[in-house]
Amino acid sequence: MNKKYLNINEVSKLLDIKEHVIRYWDSIDPKTNKVRIDGISTKSRAGTRYFNKDNISKIKDLKNLLYDGDSQNYSLKLANRILSSNKKPQNKLILEQKDVLIGEHQNNEKIIKILKKIRDLCK
Repeated sequence: MNKKYLNINEVSKLLDIKEHVIRYWDSIDPKTNKVRIDGISTKSRAGTRYFNKDNISKIKDLKNLLYDGDSQNYSLKLANRILSSNKKPQNKLILEQKDVLIGEHQNNEKIIKILKKIRDLCK
């Protein structure tokens, strides 16, 4: 990369990611009114997206987490948390996520048991 900044078309071709996907990652989430993934682009005063080495590196890391993992299908929010967490090693974050999923599974089983009891009481 010889240029200091690339445009979205150049980044799209370089990383083999469709432009609309990059725009989505860089857009504002209407629920939170915050940028979905912070640090994806550098914007001009007119709002044009430009991408420097750091931006491109973050997009590449995000792509690898979302698409290239060994059957790991992270959500965009989780991938953002993994990328923004420089304090914890990758393996620790994955273990924590598995713990959360196990906890959610146990909660789901409890809810199912409660619903079965309610169904039995209603008969």
